[in-house]
Amino acid sequence: MTIQESDPLYEAVAAFLNDPPSEPVPAWDPVNQPMIRHWCDAMGDELPVYTDAEAARAAGHPDVVAPPAALQMWTMPGLRLRGAEDGSTRARAVLVEAGYGSVVATDSRQTYHRYLALGDHLSAVTRLDAVSQRKTTALGDGYFLTTVTEYHDQHGELVGEMLFRTLWFKPKEKSEKAV
Repeated sequence: MTIQESDPLYEAVAAFLNDPPSEPVPAWDPVNQPMIRHWCDAMGDELPVYTDAEAARAAGHPDVVAPPAALQMWTMPGLRLRGAEDGSTRARAVLVEAGYGSVVATDSRQTYHRYLALGDHLSAVTRLDAVSQRKTTALGDGYFLTTVTEYHDQHGELVGEMLFRTLWFKPKEKSEKAV
């Protein structure tokens, strides 16, 4: 496909770039010690400021803090995929309907503005940030979607952001796969 060729599917998906962000999706629970312990155990993170209040105070925190990399965990939709609709959810639906239902995450970048403290109750708003033209990849032809999610605490303070890019593609036929 050349740049000059029209791609109605790209145009339909890219139209969602103008959609407003989602409504805030609140975390199921406030930041809490049991979930921090589960995260640290699963990730093998033994930094004491996450699980030991005395160590956290010695490091200048009022109590234990959550690992920054756990930011997304607090507002994940769960198996029922609860959440608010935005341009990215609508764009994904259009791609799936057009046969681009396979997905792979390609990269994620998080920015942390402060440590999360016990009792912080987060909410997340997401918006579609970028859509690529159709690309041919080793997995098949598809479109890269980039979303940006902002995380706010119970006072509306921005505590972190995440850029998340996925490839929505049609898998190559077996005869097309490289040997």
